[in-house]
Amino acid sequence: MAKLLEVAGLKAYYGPTQALFDVSFSLDQGGVITLLGANGAGKSTTLRAICGMVRADGSIQLDGKSIGGKATEDIVRLGVGHVPEGRGTFARLSVDENLRVAAHVRKDRAAALRDRDMVLEYFPILKARLSQQAGTLSGGEQQMLAISRALMLGPRLMLLDEPSFGLAPLIVQEIFRIMRRINAESGVSMLLVEQNAALALDLADHAYVLETGRVVMAGAAAVVKSDAAIRKSYLGY
Repeated sequence: MAKLLEVAGLKAYYGPTQALFDVSFSLDQGGVITLLGANGAGKSTTLRAICGMVRADGSIQLDGKSIGGKATEDIVRLGVGHVPEGRGTFARLSVDENLRVAAHVRKDRAAALRDRDMVLEYFPILKARLSQQAGTLSGGEQQMLAISRALMLGPRLMLLDEPSFGLAPLIVQEIFRIMRRINAESGVSMLLVEQNAALALDLADHAYVLETGRVVMAGAAAVVKSDAAIRKSYLGY
């Protein structure tokens, strides 16, 4: 299967401090991979490096073309949607205004309207909240809006940073169910950072475990999930 994203020898820095050390992985077209590891392992930094949000060295290729060094907005236009930790919605705007702002970068208005209908079908609760200020939504609804905003960009690749953070278990299960449906029906590839390793491994095809900015293990998600020694050593459960 063709590779959508290929990362090789990735290093990232916050000022003089190096946070990633030669991180390498790849993601197939239509695939889902997860980055696992403890807090501070470099998972979120990896997503930020792909988006051009931190200083980075190494190779980052999307569809075989380098995106390293490009501005974040240019990477978005190439089809990369980022759902950051903390959701990142515009709290003072309505749900509808959040969706419209996200679609603003697109030239194909008809496709944007179709995608608006699509996200409201995936998340019907948002349809009932279109005129509501985003900051007054529940945590789960805000996460649904954050995912919807990323989908309104028309992405080929979604980077999802801790989508379960701070949410009740039933809401988390629903969000992951919809993410699986989005991947299956829309063919959107996903790179998932998630503390809930069991949920992440259920959704993903492959997993990469990070420790202190380095990949220490990689394999099929099903293998990682079924190996008790790996889970105990690297995932803490």
